[in-house]
Amino acid sequence: MKKVVIGMSGGVDSSVAAILLKKQGYEVIGLFMRNWDSTINNDILGNPTLSNDICPQEEDYNDAIKVCEKLEIPLYRVDFVKEYWDYVFMYFLDELKKGRTPNPDIMCNKYIKFDMFAKEAKRLGADFIATGHYARIKDGKLLRGIDDNKDQTYFLSQLSREQLKDVIFPVGELTKKEVRTIALEYDLITATKKDSTGICFIGERNFTKFLKNYLPNQPGVIKDIETNKILGEHTGLMYYTIGQRKGLNIGGSDQKIFVVGKDLENNILYVASGDENNYLYSDEALIDTVNWISKTKPTNCTAKFRYRQKDISVSLEFTTDNNIIVKYPDLAKAVTPGQACVFYNNDECLGGGIIKEVRKNGQKVKYL
Repeated sequence: MKKVVIGMSGGVDSSVAAILLKKQGYEVIGLFMRNWDSTINNDILGNPTLSNDICPQEEDYNDAIKVCEKLEIPLYRVDFVKEYWDYVFMYFLDELKKGRTPNPDIMCNKYIKFDMFAKEAKRLGADFIATGHYARIKDGKLLRGIDDNKDQTYFLSQLSREQLKDVIFPVGELTKKEVRTIALEYDLITATKKDSTGICFIGERNFTKFLKNYLPNQPGVIKDIETNKILGEHTGLMYYTIGQRKGLNIGGSDQKIFVVGKDLENNILYVASGDENNYLYSDEALIDTVNWISKTKPTNCTAKFRYRQKDISVSLEFTTDNNIIVKYPDLAKAVTPGQACVFYNNDECLGGGIIKEVRKNGQKVKYL
């Protein structure tokens, strides 16, 4: 009997994944990853621990225990707090300091879930590892999950073919509704549990208050990029992303106002008004940290510049330094440095990289 070690997160997706693996005849072992310690991490930089900062992972661990007990599978626990801090959270902070908008979930998958976790699973004798991701693997190709609304291949785009070689994604063939139905049939405690959101493993928090523990708060002015008029004050450039409309606290305008740029040197947040203002659109982006899952590298495909975005048609120009110039003449909105650009050929996720520079008409977009 083949042995599968599955990452049990305390959520409904990994719970049902474990059920499906058992039904398929595998010997299933659960492994819970502890990647964040509020008491330790809040004090690493000499900052006081927040008295009400209770890590949600303990609740998730207790739920994972109850699920594994019900399914009669063993559950182990492994601590990756230091590794998560070194490889994911420091990356997250460094990107914010640069005024970029990072995606820590992608790096968590690359360095923790499919590296550290996989090594621990092998020590437990695993033939395969499994997670509750909505994705599929067929003939060595990474494919989108059946549920378009839950597909998570975007977050797996930095994985190598080697990392995906012995991976099973049991819920990739199901919709979220079907997953919850199965969990209800088994009367699992996670059946109606709310999906986790927020920063990977850190959970839902007041983002501004949370980051104050790690990065100094530097308020500055908000300016209209066209008139240079001061419209208000920002709480720190790191708290804003390109295209953001909510939370700007700017009154006195009948039009929608969007974040369109950051001047790091002068600590200015630039905004522009109007639903379709030109400052949010670009036709080209430079992509670095490129990772290919596919064995082929097409010059034409589709791409996503953020998770919830619909695919857009792009052409790829490969540079001598292993970067890619992605061109999209039909224009795209709010392409943001630091976010992932992920390439697709129909259902296949080809790989992706990180947006380094955004351009329009051959020129770098100002303040991006």
